[in-house]
Amino acid sequence: MFESFIGVNFWTALFVLLNTLAVFFVAKKFLFVPVKNMIDSRQKEIDAMYEEAGAAKEEAKALQSEYQEKLAVAQQTSDRMVKEAVARGQNRQEEIISQANAEARAILDKAAADIAQEKKKAINDAKNEISAMAMAIAEKVVGRELNDVDQTKLVDEFIEELGD
Repeated sequence: MFESFIGVNFWTALFVLLNTLAVFFVAKKFLFVPVKNMIDSRQKEIDAMYEEAGAAKEEAKALQSEYQEKLAVAQQTSDRMVKEAVARGQNRQEEIISQANAEARAILDKAAADIAQEKKKAINDAKNEISAMAMAIAEKVVGRELNDVDQTKLVDEFIEELGD
């Protein structure tokens, strides 16, 4: 009666249920487990890739900080070298200026000494000429007696000879 009402044979339903369970267990053993293992292995590969990427990122950060430190050291070194070069240049400039000043003083001292020597020479030459003229005038005066006109004439001649 139950069978006729539903139209399902109990043994057929049981057989279908057992076949379904058998297919399920076979599918689980040969399909679900390998697929799950494949998914798990793929997940492990992905996790490993993430770990490698994280390690590479940390290494890159370490390299970047090392590079920045080296760059800062290089910048400090270049700044120090520029400052030293400027200081050396200033020292050299001061040396050149002091040397030029010393040479200029030496030239001025030599010029002053030369001028003094030329002045002495000129004075001595003038004294020699004056004494020669005085001797000539004395000879003329002693050689004859002078009147006012002759005396004026002699003084004028003396002045003209001094001018020459």
